[in-house]
Amino acid sequence: MDPFSSKLRLAAVQAAPIFLDKAATTKKVCSLILDAGRNGADVIGFPEGFIPGHPGWVEDIPLTGEPAPTLFLEQFRHSVEVPGPETEAIGNACKEANIYAVVGINERKPNTTGTLWNTQLFFGRDGSLLHKHQKYVPTVGERLAHTPGKTGSKASVKTDFGTLSGLMCGENGNPLAQYSISLDYPVVHVASWPSHFGPGPNMQNSILVASQGLANSLACYVINSVAVIGDREIERYGLNDEIRAHLREEQKKRRTTIVGPERTILAGPLEESQEGILYADVSIDDLVRRKYGFDYAGHYNLPEVFAHHFKKFHEKQTSV
Repeated sequence: MDPFSSKLRLAAVQAAPIFLDKAATTKKVCSLILDAGRNGADVIGFPEGFIPGHPGWVEDIPLTGEPAPTLFLEQFRHSVEVPGPETEAIGNACKEANIYAVVGINERKPNTTGTLWNTQLFFGRDGSLLHKHQKYVPTVGERLAHTPGKTGSKASVKTDFGTLSGLMCGENGNPLAQYSISLDYPVVHVASWPSHFGPGPNMQNSILVASQGLANSLACYVINSVAVIGDREIERYGLNDEIRAHLREEQKKRRTTIVGPERTILAGPLEESQEGILYADVSIDDLVRRKYGFDYAGHYNLPEVFAHHFKKFHEKQTSV
Protein backbone atom coordinates (compact mmCIF):
# COMPACT_ATOMS: atom_id res chain seq x y z
CA MET A 1 0.00 0.00 0.00
CA ASP A 2 1.34 3.44 -0.96
CA PRO A 3 0.75 5.44 2.25
CA PHE A 4 0.73 8.80 0.47
CA SER A 5 -2.10 8.02 -1.92
CA SER A 6 -4.11 5.48 0.04
CA LYS A 7 -7.67 5.64 1.26
CA LEU A 8 -8.73 3.95 4.45
CA ARG A 9 -12.00 2.82 5.93
CA LEU A 10 -12.13 3.26 9.70
CA ALA A 11 -14.51 1.42 12.04
CA ALA A 12 -15.50 2.44 15.58
CA VAL A 13 -17.36 0.06 17.88
CA GLN A 14 -20.30 1.32 19.92
CA ALA A 15 -21.47 -1.65 21.96
CA ALA A 16 -21.87 -3.19 25.40
CA PRO A 17 -19.73 -6.06 26.64
CA ILE A 18 -21.33 -9.17 28.10
CA PHE A 19 -20.42 -7.87 31.53
CA LEU A 20 -18.03 -10.11 33.47
CA ASP A 21 -18.27 -12.89 30.88
CA LYS A 22 -14.94 -13.29 29.11
CA ALA A 23 -15.97 -16.03 26.70
CA ALA A 24 -19.18 -14.35 25.56
CA THR A 25 -17.55 -10.93 25.17
CA THR A 26 -14.63 -12.39 23.20
CA LYS A 27 -17.15 -14.03 20.89
CA LYS A 28 -18.86 -10.64 20.45
CA VAL A 29 -15.50 -8.98 19.68
CA CYS A 30 -14.76 -11.55 17.00
CA SER A 31 -18.23 -11.11 15.48
CA LEU A 32 -17.79 -7.33 15.28
CA ILE A 33 -14.35 -7.73 13.71
CA LEU A 34 -15.73 -10.06 11.04
CA ASP A 35 -18.63 -7.68 10.40
CA ALA A 36 -16.22 -4.77 9.91
CA GLY A 37 -14.12 -6.88 7.57
CA ARG A 38 -17.15 -7.70 5.44
CA ASN A 39 -17.77 -3.96 5.20
CA GLY A 40 -14.27 -3.28 3.95
CA ALA A 41 -12.77 -1.68 7.06
CA ASP A 42 -9.00 -1.45 7.46
CA VAL A 43 -8.95 -0.63 11.19
CA ILE A 44 -11.43 -1.25 13.99
CA GLY A 45 -11.28 0.22 17.49
CA PHE A 46 -12.94 -1.14 20.64
CA PRO A 47 -13.83 0.50 23.98
CA GLU A 48 -11.72 0.51 27.12
CA GLY A 49 -11.62 -2.71 29.12
CA PHE A 50 -14.21 -4.25 26.79
CA ILE A 51 -13.29 -7.79 27.83
CA PRO A 52 -14.93 -8.56 30.25
CA GLY A 53 -16.12 -4.98 30.91
CA HIS A 54 -14.73 -1.87 32.56
CA PRO A 55 -14.95 -1.78 36.41
CA GLY A 56 -17.58 0.93 36.29
CA TRP A 57 -18.80 0.23 39.81
CA VAL A 58 -15.82 2.21 41.13
CA GLU A 59 -17.63 5.37 39.95
CA ASP A 60 -20.94 4.68 41.66
CA ILE A 61 -20.89 2.53 44.79
CA PRO A 62 -18.95 2.22 48.08
CA LEU A 63 -15.70 0.41 47.33
CA THR A 64 -15.03 -1.55 50.52
CA GLY A 65 -18.36 -3.31 51.16
CA GLU A 66 -20.31 -5.76 49.04
CA PRO A 67 -20.84 -6.11 46.16
CA ALA A 68 -17.60 -4.32 45.18
CA PRO A 69 -15.12 -7.02 46.32
CA THR A 70 -17.18 -9.75 44.65
CA LEU A 71 -17.38 -7.75 41.43
CA PHE A 72 -13.59 -7.47 41.47
CA LEU A 73 -13.27 -11.21 42.10
CA GLU A 74 -15.43 -11.95 39.06
CA GLN A 75 -13.54 -9.41 36.98
CA PHE A 76 -10.25 -11.05 37.93
CA ARG A 77 -11.54 -14.50 37.02
CA HIS A 78 -12.75 -13.25 33.65
CA SER A 79 -9.74 -11.11 32.77
CA VAL A 80 -7.44 -12.04 29.90
CA GLU A 81 -3.97 -13.54 30.09
CA VAL A 82 -1.74 -12.47 27.20
CA PRO A 83 -1.17 -14.56 25.16
CA GLY A 84 -4.06 -16.94 25.63
CA PRO A 85 -7.13 -18.47 23.96
CA GLU A 86 -8.88 -15.09 23.77
CA THR A 87 -5.99 -13.40 21.95
CA GLU A 88 -5.77 -16.39 19.62
CA ALA A 89 -9.48 -16.15 18.77
CA ILE A 90 -9.28 -12.39 18.16
CA GLY A 91 -6.18 -12.86 16.00
CA ASN A 92 -7.93 -15.49 13.91
CA ALA A 93 -10.88 -13.13 13.37
CA CYS A 94 -8.53 -10.31 12.29
CA LYS A 95 -6.80 -12.62 9.83
CA GLU A 96 -10.12 -13.73 8.34
CA ALA A 97 -11.34 -10.12 8.15
CA ASN A 98 -7.98 -8.76 6.87
CA ILE A 99 -8.15 -5.95 9.40
CA TYR A 100 -6.14 -4.22 12.12
CA ALA A 101 -7.83 -4.14 15.53
CA VAL A 102 -7.20 -2.33 18.81
CA VAL A 103 -9.08 -4.13 21.58
CA GLY A 104 -9.48 -3.00 25.19
CA ILE A 105 -9.13 -5.71 27.83
CA ASN A 106 -8.61 -6.21 31.52
CA GLU A 107 -5.28 -8.06 31.53
CA ARG A 108 -4.42 -10.55 34.26
CA LYS A 109 -0.83 -11.29 35.19
CA PRO A 110 -0.39 -15.06 34.62
CA ASN A 111 -0.10 -17.31 37.66
CA THR A 112 -1.04 -14.63 40.17
CA THR A 113 -3.99 -13.94 42.44
CA GLY A 114 -4.43 -10.20 42.19
CA THR A 115 -2.73 -8.04 39.58
CA LEU A 116 -4.71 -6.52 36.69
CA TRP A 117 -3.79 -4.01 34.00
CA ASN A 118 -6.00 -1.84 31.82
CA THR A 119 -4.67 -2.82 28.39
CA GLN A 120 -5.08 -2.20 24.67
CA LEU A 121 -4.09 -5.05 22.35
CA PHE A 122 -2.95 -4.26 18.79
CA PHE A 123 -3.59 -6.98 16.19
CA GLY A 124 -2.35 -7.12 12.60
CA ARG A 125 -4.12 -8.11 9.41
CA ASP A 126 -2.32 -11.45 9.60
CA GLY A 127 -3.74 -12.11 13.06
CA SER A 128 -0.51 -11.51 14.93
CA LEU A 129 -0.46 -9.67 18.26
CA LEU A 130 1.71 -6.69 17.37
CA HIS A 131 1.84 -4.87 20.70
CA LYS A 132 0.11 -4.28 23.99
CA HIS A 133 -0.18 -0.93 25.74
CA GLN A 134 -0.97 -0.92 29.43
CA LYS A 135 -2.56 2.29 30.71
CA TYR A 136 0.16 4.48 32.17
CA VAL A 137 -1.77 5.42 35.31
CA PRO A 138 -5.21 4.08 36.29
CA THR A 139 -7.80 6.85 36.57
CA VAL A 140 -9.56 7.71 39.86
CA GLY A 141 -11.25 4.57 41.27
CA GLU A 142 -9.63 2.31 38.68
CA ARG A 143 -6.59 2.33 40.98
CA LEU A 144 -8.29 -0.25 43.19
CA ALA A 145 -8.75 -2.63 40.25
CA HIS A 146 -5.72 -1.85 38.06
CA THR A 147 -2.01 -1.30 38.58
CA PRO A 148 0.09 1.23 36.62
CA GLY A 149 1.32 -0.01 33.27
CA LYS A 150 4.68 -1.68 32.71
CA THR A 151 4.88 -1.49 28.91
CA GLY A 152 6.75 1.82 28.75
CA SER A 153 6.00 4.84 26.59
CA LYS A 154 5.31 2.95 23.38
CA ALA A 155 1.63 2.97 22.39
CA SER A 156 1.78 2.46 18.63
CA VAL A 157 2.63 -0.01 15.86
CA LYS A 158 3.73 0.23 12.24
CA THR A 159 1.20 -0.95 9.66
CA ASP A 160 0.94 -1.10 5.87
CA PHE A 161 -0.69 2.37 5.89
CA GLY A 162 1.58 4.00 8.50
CA THR A 163 1.39 4.23 12.28
CA LEU A 164 -1.57 3.04 14.34
CA SER A 165 -1.61 4.33 17.93
CA GLY A 166 -3.90 4.06 20.93
CA LEU A 167 -4.58 5.40 24.41
CA MET A 168 -7.35 4.90 26.95
CA CYS A 169 -9.75 7.39 28.51
CA GLY A 170 -8.02 10.22 30.38
CA GLU A 171 -4.55 9.46 29.01
CA ASN A 172 -5.79 10.70 25.62
CA GLY A 173 -5.45 14.15 27.19
CA ASN A 174 -1.94 13.54 28.57
CA PRO A 175 0.38 16.04 26.80
CA LEU A 176 3.47 13.86 27.27
CA ALA A 177 1.68 10.80 25.91
CA GLN A 178 0.47 12.83 22.95
CA TYR A 179 3.97 14.09 22.17
CA SER A 180 5.45 10.61 22.51
CA ILE A 181 2.93 9.24 20.03
CA SER A 182 3.42 12.19 17.68
CA LEU A 183 7.05 11.16 17.14
CA ASP A 184 5.77 8.02 15.39
CA TYR A 185 3.54 10.10 13.06
CA PRO A 186 0.22 8.28 13.63
CA VAL A 187 -2.24 8.02 10.77
CA VAL A 188 -5.00 6.51 12.93
CA HIS A 189 -5.34 6.75 16.70
CA VAL A 190 -7.80 4.63 18.72
CA ALA A 191 -9.12 6.40 21.80
CA SER A 192 -10.85 3.78 23.95
CA TRP A 193 -13.43 4.90 26.52
CA PRO A 194 -15.64 3.22 29.17
CA SER A 195 -19.42 3.26 29.13
CA HIS A 196 -19.87 5.95 31.79
CA PHE A 197 -18.28 8.25 34.33
CA GLY A 198 -19.68 8.89 37.79
CA PRO A 199 -22.51 11.38 38.34
CA GLY A 200 -21.62 14.96 37.44
CA PRO A 201 -19.06 15.21 34.61
CA ASN A 202 -20.21 15.65 31.02
CA MET A 203 -18.56 12.59 29.50
CA GLN A 204 -19.15 13.47 25.86
CA ASN A 205 -17.63 16.89 26.45
CA SER A 206 -14.53 15.27 27.93
CA ILE A 207 -14.24 12.83 25.03
CA LEU A 208 -14.53 15.46 22.32
CA VAL A 209 -12.24 18.00 24.00
CA ALA A 210 -9.49 15.37 24.35
CA SER A 211 -9.93 13.68 20.98
CA GLN A 212 -10.41 16.79 18.87
CA GLY A 213 -7.35 18.35 20.48
CA LEU A 214 -5.42 15.15 19.87
CA ALA A 215 -6.54 14.93 16.22
CA ASN A 216 -5.49 18.54 15.74
CA SER A 217 -2.07 18.37 17.40
CA LEU A 218 -1.11 14.96 16.00
CA ALA A 219 -2.77 15.59 12.61
CA CYS A 220 -4.33 12.15 12.59
CA TYR A 221 -7.71 10.46 12.48
CA VAL A 222 -9.15 9.52 15.89
CA ILE A 223 -11.49 6.58 16.43
CA ASN A 224 -13.43 7.28 19.64
CA SER A 225 -14.76 3.89 20.64
CA VAL A 226 -17.08 4.25 23.62
CA ALA A 227 -18.84 1.39 25.40
CA VAL A 228 -22.56 1.17 26.06
CA ILE A 229 -24.03 0.27 29.46
CA GLY A 230 -25.74 -3.12 29.39
CA ASP A 231 -28.55 -4.30 31.62
CA ARG A 232 -26.13 -6.67 33.38
CA GLU A 233 -24.15 -3.74 34.79
CA ILE A 234 -27.29 -2.11 36.15
CA GLU A 235 -28.38 -5.39 37.73
CA ARG A 236 -24.99 -5.90 39.38
CA TYR A 237 -24.19 -2.44 40.79
CA GLY A 238 -27.37 -0.39 40.55
CA LEU A 239 -27.81 -0.66 44.31
CA ASN A 240 -30.47 1.99 44.85
CA ASP A 241 -32.92 4.18 42.95
CA GLU A 242 -30.43 7.04 42.58
CA ILE A 243 -27.66 4.87 41.10
CA ARG A 244 -30.09 2.99 38.86
CA ALA A 245 -31.51 6.28 37.58
CA HIS A 246 -28.01 7.53 36.79
CA LEU A 247 -27.07 4.32 34.97
CA ARG A 248 -30.36 4.20 33.05
CA GLU A 249 -29.84 7.78 31.89
CA GLU A 250 -26.26 7.03 30.83
CA GLN A 251 -27.47 3.87 29.09
CA LYS A 252 -29.44 6.01 26.62
CA LYS A 253 -26.38 7.96 25.50
CA ARG A 254 -24.28 7.17 22.45
CA ARG A 255 -20.85 8.76 22.24
CA THR A 256 -18.77 6.90 19.63
CA THR A 257 -17.35 9.17 16.91
CA ILE A 258 -14.61 9.36 14.30
CA VAL A 259 -12.73 12.67 14.22
CA GLY A 260 -10.60 14.18 11.45
CA PRO A 261 -7.39 16.23 11.65
CA GLU A 262 -9.31 19.51 11.38
CA ARG A 263 -11.29 18.50 14.52
CA THR A 264 -14.32 17.71 12.37
CA ILE A 265 -16.60 14.86 13.42
CA LEU A 266 -16.64 12.59 10.36
CA ALA A 267 -19.05 9.98 11.71
CA GLY A 268 -21.29 9.33 14.67
CA PRO A 269 -22.63 8.88 17.10
CA LEU A 270 -25.20 6.22 16.29
CA GLU A 271 -28.82 6.70 17.28
CA GLU A 272 -29.95 6.35 20.89
CA SER A 273 -30.33 2.73 22.05
CA GLN A 274 -28.47 1.45 18.99
CA GLU A 275 -25.37 -0.73 19.08
CA GLY A 276 -23.16 -1.23 16.08
CA ILE A 277 -20.16 0.02 14.12
CA LEU A 278 -19.51 3.49 12.74
CA TYR A 279 -17.58 3.83 9.47
CA ALA A 280 -15.66 6.66 7.86
CA ASP A 281 -13.73 6.67 4.58
CA VAL A 282 -10.64 8.87 4.90
CA SER A 283 -7.59 9.98 2.93
CA ILE A 284 -4.03 10.08 4.25
CA ASP A 285 -3.38 13.04 1.94
CA ASP A 286 -5.43 15.20 4.30
CA LEU A 287 -2.96 14.47 7.12
CA VAL A 288 -0.03 15.56 4.98
CA ARG A 289 -1.82 18.81 4.14
CA ARG A 290 -2.35 19.46 7.84
CA LYS A 291 1.36 18.87 8.57
CA TYR A 292 2.25 21.56 6.01
CA GLY A 293 1.83 24.17 8.72
CA PHE A 294 1.52 22.26 12.00
CA ASP A 295 3.97 19.39 12.42
CA TYR A 296 4.46 19.33 16.19
CA ALA A 297 6.78 16.32 15.90
CA GLY A 298 8.88 18.07 13.26
CA HIS A 299 9.36 21.57 11.91
CA TYR A 300 6.70 23.25 14.07
CA ASN A 301 8.49 22.52 17.34
CA LEU A 302 11.78 23.02 19.16
CA PRO A 303 11.98 20.19 21.72
CA GLU A 304 15.46 21.27 22.78
CA VAL A 305 13.94 24.44 24.23
CA PHE A 306 11.93 22.35 26.68
CA ALA A 307 14.44 19.56 27.33
CA HIS A 308 15.66 21.10 30.60
CA HIS A 309 12.30 20.26 32.20
CA PHE A 310 13.22 16.57 32.02
CA LYS A 311 16.82 16.80 33.16
CA LYS A 312 16.08 15.78 36.74
CA PHE A 313 14.13 12.71 35.60
CA HIS A 314 16.91 11.65 33.26
CA GLU A 315 19.53 12.09 35.97
CA LYS A 316 17.45 10.05 38.41
CA GLN A 317 17.13 7.17 35.93
CA THR A 318 20.82 7.12 35.00
CA SER A 319 21.91 7.16 38.65
CA VAL A 320 19.90 4.04 39.55
